[in-house]
Amino acid sequence: WEIIPVPCLGSRRDENRTGLIQFHFHLLSTLPEIQLLIFLAFLLMYLLSLCGNTTIALTVCTDRSLHTPMYVFLANLAVLEICYSSVIASLATISLTGCGTQMFFFVFVGGSDFCAYLVAGSLVLGFLLSLQLTILIFRLPFCSTKEIDHFFCDIPAVLRLACTNTHVHQAALLIVSVTVLTIPFLLICLSYVFIVAVILQIRSAAGRRRTFSTCSSHLTVVLLQYSCCSFIYLQTSSSYSPEQGWVVSVVYTFVTPVLNPLIYSMRNKELKDSLSRGLGRKMLSQG
Repeated sequence: WEIIPVPCLGSRRDENRTGLIQFHFHLLSTLPEIQLLIFLAFLLMYLLSLCGNTTIALTVCTDRSLHTPMYVFLANLAVLEICYSSVIASLATISLTGCGTQMFFFVFVGGSDFCAYLVAGSLVLGFLLSLQLTILIFRLPFCSTKEIDHFFCDIPAVLRLACTNTHVHQAALLIVSVTVLTIPFLLICLSYVFIVAVILQIRSAAGRRRTFSTCSSHLTVVLLQYSCCSFIYLQTSSSYSPEQGWVVSVVYTFVTPVLNPLIYSMRNKELKDSLSRGLGRKMLSQG
């Protein structure tokens, strides 16, 4: 990311007083009507994600037949998706401490989501990566009130507000991004190679077609998530565009959390059956 030097106000001591530093988020439009439409669209996507992922998590937790490693992982993924969308909700103005807290949990949840093969391992890895990166960035000096050209405290947008050279921080971000994005993505691709090999051994053409349909839906969401995140965090500084980053960030913070519960519930017979049984019991109890 290309950092444009800006003059700092006051002494370095004043810059580092977190109580004096406020950030405010850039509005996509100044028209009240457009702002209302954007708010309603974000609210709708958030509520869909919240309801869908909460349903999956509760269904897996309450149905003992789903207490297997695969469904425990799906429940963990659903909880992470809820946190992923919720953590970026904030007011128009945010303090330096609040911005750092939001960035930490965003990277923590995102890192746990991307790297998860075992729940405990993913959470530990996400925690360590987010903690180190957030501390590194928020030791930088920031000037007084500044506008974040984004709708949450994303790393590239916050780095642009620093009043000092950030080449070391950009290098650290690149290393973390490669670790969190590239390595897990390659492992996922490798796993799908083995999955396809198993599917090709299915004798029934209908069975192969049904399994391919399910796997293709999963893979589409994975590609969408990783391609959007790679666009934001792996591109060069000269090609970074705040406007494009704003749009792409909406996809991986709101759209994919909505798609995940739809795919994992509508394409999974056991999960659908469990959900139907739970709804049936609830209707009988109320009747």
